[in-house]
Amino acid sequence: MIKVGIIGSTGYAGAELVRILTGHGDAEILWYGSRSYIDKKYSEVYQNMFQIVENICRDDDLSGLAEQADVIFTATPQGYLAGLLNEEILSKTKIVDLSADFRIKDVAVYEKWYGIEHKSPQFIPEAVYGLCEINRGQITEKTRLVANPGCYTTCSILTAYPLVKEGLIDVDTLIVDAKSGTSGAGRGAKLPNLFCEVNENIKAYGVASHRHTPEIEEQLGYAGNCKVTINFTPHLVPMNRGILVTEYASLKRRPDGSLPSYEEVRGAYDKYFGKEKFVRVLEKGVCPETKWVEGSNYVDVNFVIDERTGRVIMMGALDNLVKGAAGQAVQNMNLLFGLPESEGLELVPCFP
Repeated sequence: MIKVGIIGSTGYAGAELVRILTGHGDAEILWYGSRSYIDKKYSEVYQNMFQIVENICRDDDLSGLAEQADVIFTATPQGYLAGLLNEEILSKTKIVDLSADFRIKDVAVYEKWYGIEHKSPQFIPEAVYGLCEINRGQITEKTRLVANPGCYTTCSILTAYPLVKEGLIDVDTLIVDAKSGTSGAGRGAKLPNLFCEVNENIKAYGVASHRHTPEIEEQLGYAGNCKVTINFTPHLVPMNRGILVTEYASLKRRPDGSLPSYEEVRGAYDKYFGKEKFVRVLEKGVCPETKWVEGSNYVDVNFVIDERTGRVIMMGALDNLVKGAAGQAVQNMNLLFGLPESEGLELVPCFP
C-alpha cells in the first residue's frame, strides 16, 4: 500500500486528489495537509466526505511528512515547494508537484513569467514533466520529482501535439483560444470570482501575458524540435469545471500546393493517441464538449480542416480538476510505483 501525503488538501485540486485516492486500491492517505484548517476534521471542510474521511487536517510540515510518506502531492501556490525542497526530502520520498515550480526548464523564463525568485533551481534538471501521454518513458520507479502539468497546458499541448510532432502545421501561426470554469482560479475568496461577477459573463484575462504561455511553447518546441511562439488567450466562463481549447494554425502545403488531407491529419492523431486510454480522438464532425469529460480523466480532441483558409482548427476538452490536475497527478503516481496507469482513474464522465 502506497502511503500518501497531500499538502494543500483543502484546495480544489487537493480535494479532488482526496476523492480519487479514496477509491484507489493501492494508496492510503495518511496526511491531509492544510494551512487554513489545522486540527479541523476534513469532512467538516468538505461535507461530501462525511463518514468517508474521518481524519483531521494537519500542518504543511513537508520535512516531517517526508519521513512517513512514499509520495507527497503538493497542491500548493507557486513558490511553495521550490522554497522548501532539499536533497534530504527527496532522498526519503517522491514528490508530485501540482504547481509550476519545476515545469519550466529555463529558470530565467520561470522567474520572468511568475515574478518570483526560484529558490531551488538545482532540482529543475531532474524534474520530469508529467504529461504521461508524451513523457511516459521518463516517469519510472527511479524518478523522484514530477512536475505535474496544469489544466490549460495539458489541454493545449495534447490538442496540437500530433500535428506539431509530424510537422503538419506552421507553428509560427499557432493561436490558442482557451476557456476555463471558475474552479481553475482556486478556492480562495477573490472579487473577480464572486457569483455576481462571473454569472452571465465571459471575459478574457491574462491577454498576451498569461504565465502558462511559456510552458506550452516549451513543450511543443520539444515536440517539433524548434522554437515555438504562440498567442495564448484564456477566458473565464460561468461553469464549475472544464477546459475547452480551440487552436488555429496554417497547414503546411505539399510541394504541389495542396493541403494535407483529412486522412493524413487524422492519421497523425491516431498515431500518437490511438492506443491511449485517456485521450479520445472523436469521430469526424464531432466537436469536443466539456460536459462529456466532466468528472473524468479523459481528454477529448478533434479537428476540422478549413480548405478555404488553409488552416486547421484543433479542439480539446478536459476536466480541469481531474486530467488538468489531480487525475493526472494520480496517473503519474501510478507510473512512479509501477502500477497500471489507469488504477483509481476509471472514472466515467458525469452527466448531466
